[in-house]
Amino acid sequence: MSCLRVLLAIIFPPLAVVDKGCGSFLITLLLTCCGWVPGVIAALVILNND
Repeated sequence: MSCLRVLLAIIFPPLAVVDKGCGSFLITLLLTCCGWVPGVIAALVILNND
Protein backbone atom coordinates (compact mmCIF):
# COMPACT_ATOMS: atom_id res chain seq x y z
CA MET A 1 0.00 0.00 0.00
CA SER A 2 1.71 3.15 -1.19
CA CYS A 3 1.44 6.58 0.38
CA LEU A 4 -0.25 7.89 -2.76
CA ARG A 5 -2.97 5.23 -2.52
CA VAL A 6 -3.58 6.02 1.15
CA LEU A 7 -3.85 9.73 0.41
CA LEU A 8 -6.19 9.01 -2.49
CA ALA A 9 -8.29 6.74 -0.26
CA ILE A 10 -8.69 9.57 2.23
CA ILE A 11 -9.55 12.22 -0.37
CA PHE A 12 -11.76 10.19 -2.74
CA PRO A 13 -12.10 6.52 -1.70
CA PRO A 14 -13.65 5.02 -4.88
CA LEU A 15 -10.80 6.29 -7.03
CA ALA A 16 -8.25 4.52 -4.84
CA VAL A 17 -9.81 1.08 -5.46
CA VAL A 18 -10.78 1.46 -9.12
CA ASP A 19 -8.22 -1.15 -10.24
CA LYS A 20 -9.33 -3.74 -7.63
CA GLY A 21 -12.44 -4.68 -9.58
CA CYS A 22 -15.96 -3.52 -10.24
CA GLY A 23 -17.37 -4.95 -7.01
CA SER A 24 -14.86 -3.20 -4.79
CA PHE A 25 -15.41 0.05 -6.64
CA LEU A 26 -19.20 -0.14 -6.32
CA ILE A 27 -19.12 -1.06 -2.64
CA THR A 28 -16.75 1.77 -1.87
CA LEU A 29 -18.80 4.20 -3.95
CA LEU A 30 -22.01 3.19 -2.16
CA LEU A 31 -20.42 3.53 1.27
CA THR A 32 -18.93 6.89 0.32
CA CYS A 33 -22.37 8.11 -0.74
CA CYS A 34 -23.78 7.01 2.63
CA GLY A 35 -20.98 8.73 4.50
CA TRP A 36 -17.41 9.72 3.90
CA VAL A 37 -15.93 7.80 6.85
CA PRO A 38 -17.36 4.37 5.89
CA GLY A 39 -16.05 4.86 2.36
CA VAL A 40 -12.56 5.67 3.63
CA ILE A 41 -12.56 2.66 5.95
CA ALA A 42 -13.73 0.34 3.18
CA ALA A 43 -11.10 1.67 0.77
CA LEU A 44 -8.31 1.21 3.32
CA VAL A 45 -9.48 -2.32 4.10
CA ILE A 46 -9.62 -3.23 0.41
CA LEU A 47 -6.18 -1.75 -0.21
CA ASN A 48 -4.75 -3.56 2.79
CA ASN A 49 -5.95 -7.01 1.62
CA ASP A 50 -3.11 -7.46 -0.86
